[in-house]
Order: sequence, then C-alpha cells, then structure tokens
Amino acid sequence: MTLHSFSEGLGVGVSYGGDNGMQQGVFMTLAIGLHNIPEGLAVALVSVPRGESPSRACAWAILSSLPQPLVAVPSFYFVELFSFLLPIGLGCAAGTMLWMVVAELLPDALKEAPSEL
Repeated sequence: MTLHSFSEGLGVGVSYGGDNGMQQGVFMTLAIGLHNIPEGLAVALVSVPRGESPSRACAWAILSSLPQPLVAVPSFYFVELFSFLLPIGLGCAAGTMLWMVVAELLPDALKEAPSEL
C-alpha cells in the first residue's frame, strides 16, 4: 500500500500543473482523499485480526499513506519546472493505463467470464 501511495502522491502533485492546475489539483486531491478512506480501512482491518491493537492499526493505516504528500510537493515543482513536457507525460500515463487494461485486466476478466459471453 505504501508503494501505491507514491503513485497517488505523484498524481496529486502533477494534477496541479498546467493551465487549470488549481481546479484539477483540488479535484484530484479530493478524489484521492476519498479513495484513501477504504484503503486505510483495508490496512487497519487486516492488522487487527493479526494481533495489532486498534490504535496501532490506525497508525499503520496513516503511515501507509504518508508518501502521498511527500511525493506530491516535489512532483508539483517538477511539473512547474518542465511544464512543456506535461502533455507528453500525461499521454504516456494514459497509454500506460490503457495498456494495463488491455494486457492485464481484460485477459483475467475473460478467463473468469462465462463462456456465453
């Protein structure tokens, strides 16, 4: 989960770049913030049955999301410094996500799907 938080922080930081940076950034920050609620619950709810105290499980849940603000700030400054590369970077990110869906998710979903589909 902690490694996952690095990419979320990168997404938040980069979203503040560009012409509509503040509007996009606030939207992305709120979306990732809402997304972190079930993530934190997943970390905490797995930790408690394994012997962690509820307060310690809560601390682990918070700690697992700590990279987000630590990565968001430098990524924002990087985008501001190299703003001319933003369209290329966003295009690469979109292509990567499309590749992930086509190469990873669809084959797995089709393996599990009924044969009538």
